[in-house]
Amino acid sequence: MKKVAIMAFAISIFAVSCKKEEKVETPVEEAVVETGLKIISDSTKVNWTAYKTTDKVAVGGSFTEIELKDTKHGETPQQVLEGARFSIPVSSLFTNNPERDAKLKEFFFMIMKDPDFLAGEIHSKEGNTTLLLTLNGITKEVAVETTFENNKFTVNGTLNLEDFGAQDAVASLNKVCFDLHKGPDGVSKTWSEVAISGSVVFE
Repeated sequence: MKKVAIMAFAISIFAVSCKKEEKVETPVEEAVVETGLKIISDSTKVNWTAYKTTDKVAVGGSFTEIELKDTKHGETPQQVLEGARFSIPVSSLFTNNPERDAKLKEFFFMIMKDPDFLAGEIHSKEGNTTLLLTLNGITKEVAVETTFENNKFTVNGTLNLEDFGAQDAVASLNKVCFDLHKGPDGVSKTWSEVAISGSVVFE
């Protein structure tokens, strides 16, 4: 009986040792490949063009600080920027003329409500892009034209400061710049029309 038990044990050991080993495959995680456009950090630019004299002489400038947030994932600039919000500190205004910068801040923006920041949102619908811009405590929709070339998305539009109730600010600026805004006809004029341009670069 003892021999039988020993033999059975040996057979079981032999059977286990001869059993074909099952290959256990470790699942391989697939790499997630991100698609779509991505905004290059610090590539956002905002420029503006105002006008003086009855000949409508252009005066250009920019804002050197722009905060852009709430962007989305998308395959087109419009998808990425839909609903995105922007905030621009007036202190970052720059015209390459310190005296002009100071006058614009004190005698134009400081005349308005909420003079420290410009703010807005970007929206696109049915191929049309608009800025929901807040200025002087008033929010208005401004239609803009868009282009997308060499990974650079640009919006261009024109706003009328009267639509934002900024007549007093325009008059204040014209008063302090009265002689500087005179043309050959001797008339001093500061236009309420301002052209705006913004851009962002994608990779």
